[in-house]
Amino acid sequence: MSQTSTDGSRETAGPPTLPRRSPLRGLWDRELAHYPDTGPRSLCLAIVVVTAIVLYYQLYIQGAVATSVLRHYNMSLTFFIYVSVAGGAVGAFGSLFAGLADRYGRANLVTYGLLTTGLLVFFGIPNAGDKWAYMVLLSLISAVEGIILVATPALVRDFSPQLGRASAMGFWTLGPVIGSLVVTEVSSHTLASHPAWQTQFRYAGAAGLVVFVIALVGLRELSPALRGQLMVSMRDRTLVEAKARGLDPEKDLARPSLRQLLHVNVVGSAFAISIFLLLYFTLVGFLVVYFATNFGYSEGRANSLANWYWIANAVALVTVGIISDRLKVRKPFMVLGALISAAGTAAFAVKASDTGTGYHTFAVIFLITSVGGGMAYAPWMASFTETVEDYNPAAIATGLAIWGWVIRIVIAVALVALATIMPATNTLVAKGTQVQTLAARYAPEIATLATVDPVTKTGIARTPPDNAAVAKALTEIAAGQHVTPPVALTRLVAVSKVPKADLIYLQNNAPSVQKAAKDAPRQWRIWWWICFACQLLFIPFTFLMTGRWSPKKARLDNEEHERLVTEELAQLRAAGQTA
Repeated sequence: MSQTSTDGSRETAGPPTLPRRSPLRGLWDRELAHYPDTGPRSLCLAIVVVTAIVLYYQLYIQGAVATSVLRHYNMSLTFFIYVSVAGGAVGAFGSLFAGLADRYGRANLVTYGLLTTGLLVFFGIPNAGDKWAYMVLLSLISAVEGIILVATPALVRDFSPQLGRASAMGFWTLGPVIGSLVVTEVSSHTLASHPAWQTQFRYAGAAGLVVFVIALVGLRELSPALRGQLMVSMRDRTLVEAKARGLDPEKDLARPSLRQLLHVNVVGSAFAISIFLLLYFTLVGFLVVYFATNFGYSEGRANSLANWYWIANAVALVTVGIISDRLKVRKPFMVLGALISAAGTAAFAVKASDTGTGYHTFAVIFLITSVGGGMAYAPWMASFTETVEDYNPAAIATGLAIWGWVIRIVIAVALVALATIMPATNTLVAKGTQVQTLAARYAPEIATLATVDPVTKTGIARTPPDNAAVAKALTEIAAGQHVTPPVALTRLVAVSKVPKADLIYLQNNAPSVQKAAKDAPRQWRIWWWICFACQLLFIPFTFLMTGRWSPKKARLDNEEHERLVTEELAQLRAAGQTA
């Protein structure tokens, strides 16, 4: 705003500044009165990306040690799935609460949320006394992370004009991807030397506390008057700041509300991306379980295989985000990415029942699927925030709250469906390891018993054994294994030394485990085909979102916007409202 000096001349005020704050006040009051230069803006964006990485690291670490957690708490796979369902449901309402970030800011939600999750992951989870305490603590973590994981993309939007939005969102989406990569990298390299699953949680908790300190010192946010406006390019900065100086956020900015965003291109798009990510969330939570029960992989080997997915996904997110911004279109990348991802998912479904599939074949399938997923997701995040901006630029956190709520509810419902579809895997998790251990320990004795008639087995199992049954057993062993009677006697004596409890456990559970081992690949194949169908269903919703299909038309739109900005700036300069 211009003002008159003491000598009667006109002066032009520079960008407004906030009153000087004490260092302690700065730990809470984080608003910026002007749009930051590239350096401070990049620092805030970097903190947001690192925050997302560590939060997803904390959220996903349980998947890397799933089999150990199941054994520690004597937890069935079904209960383990419902732990994730509970966390998702609670996190959904945490996300909905985060819509208040439009009114009360984002930075403090992120900063002090990091402190909360860091303490819960470092101290809480490793000391959970039973599976119910584990569920409660994980639900608390999910609630806080539901809040933060809405506030962080809102900050990314605030600090990134539309023409750089896809690349910025690509970097933000590195959070879940690199978070997953950190999970697999750390666990695959440390589980052998530190096999206790609690150690993995402590690593994640410590990382969260370190990032909390960084965010406490360095994270800032735009004032409501700045973030409540639409910014297409950095050239809009002067106009946005000039307008902000004359705005009263309480009066002049439309107050965001859920009602104004309840449209099919907002809610429907949130639903579409939720079902598109069904494969991703399944791999995050159950990849180790899947490859352990179907292909005999150790936790370390399964996590090593997952690295192929996360690395390729991370590269695709950033690369396609940059290209999308250069071409100024989102929709073609969303559709092409969905088709590529669906092709990889179809190949994965076909190989689900082929136990002879090699490690590197799965790696190639993961590369295809993850590149397609990254190609679709970064442009989608940019397009979704732009769609929300069409209704109200001040309602970004509210729109992202809808997205966060929908995605967590959809995943919670999907996990219930997964638990219903996978009874065989539940059997393998609950009993498969014990059956395999006993079968390997007593392989010769089991082979000997296999030559004995069931009625004869009953006779020799009595106390004392039936002499006639013993004699018949010796004859059957000698004939069945082609050995002499003395050798048959030696082998029968070895059988008698096997603990009866172990033999009973094998007798009662080996048949069901064998059946489950046969049924599990078929059940998983059904689930992978559901994921495939969901990725195709995502495509029609892209037509509802904001944005052009043609780069040429998008370029013309941008040129028209530049012309309007130039005119408006000229008008403001003429009125003496900007330098």
